[in-house]
Amino acid sequence: MVPQDTQRSTDKPLTPVMEDYLETIFDLDQEKRAVRVKDIAKRLDVRMPTVTSMLKTLNKRGLVHYEKYEYVELTPEGSDVGREMRRRHKILFRFLTDILKIQADVADEEACKMEHTLSEATLDSLTDFMAFIQACPRAGKSWLQNFEEFRINGYMPEKCKSRTDSFACELKERIDHKDSDEGGGSGK
Repeated sequence: MVPQDTQRSTDKPLTPVMEDYLETIFDLDQEKRAVRVKDIAKRLDVRMPTVTSMLKTLNKRGLVHYEKYEYVELTPEGSDVGREMRRRHKILFRFLTDILKIQADVADEEACKMEHTLSEATLDSLTDFMAFIQACPRAGKSWLQNFEEFRINGYMPEKCKSRTDSFACELKERIDHKDSDEGGGSGK
């Protein structure tokens, strides 16, 4: 969900569909600088009357400026929501494609679903996790404990180097031990 500070002071929270519209308008605004109803309809693959109805709702909530036959413009509050949805989508898309190796088209759909439901704390943890696995060695028994330390202290190159060296020694010992077990146990 969108953080409280980006929601208008209303009892009703934004729906995922409203967030999708704001994200789409935000994206179109970044691309075109003049957003029209037909642009939104095409991007979301919905009919123009559907877009018009939603724009009226978003206008009433103070998230867009919309007048019939005019361009659509996000209010500062609407822009904040759209930007946040785009940020969330990018993070989740990167995680799905870069880390889990999900196909881009599937990842895009999944990121769109997930962006509306993850808490800010979970998204922050996911972002930290991606930074950690891209910055530090990713092996050894204490890998997840090392991640917790990374979250608390941030990237510390000397720690990563030390862990790499330690893991290399640990791995070499395991390989040597395995080789000696296989060689000794077979009677060779």
